[in-house]
Amino acid sequence: MQYDIIHIAGKPHVLVPLHDFTVMKNGTEGAHLPADVRDELTLRQKTPLKILRKFRGLTQDELASATGLSRPYITEIETGRKEGSIRALKSIANALGVSMELLV
Repeated sequence: MQYDIIHIAGKPHVLVPLHDFTVMKNGTEGAHLPADVRDELTLRQKTPLKILRKFRGLTQDELASATGLSRPYITEIETGRKEGSIRALKSIANALGVSMELLV
């Protein structure tokens, strides 16, 4: 596989396709997810919780019911206003069928 090299401020940078970068960055983490979801997680333009919740086709209310957490708490984690406790993140990860590492 060939990559392009560009120079920015006198330093060489390698241009890597997003999918290849995702694999390099995450290894096999999230390998069971479609490539577009893994790429979206890598870009971090939305929180991982929002990306994964939408991928699973759940509303915030449905996720709240599945986890025993309140919808406002799910919203705060999803928008980045709160980090979420370890217990909450474990519960969310279980409900979404992913590892907790994908959420943080």
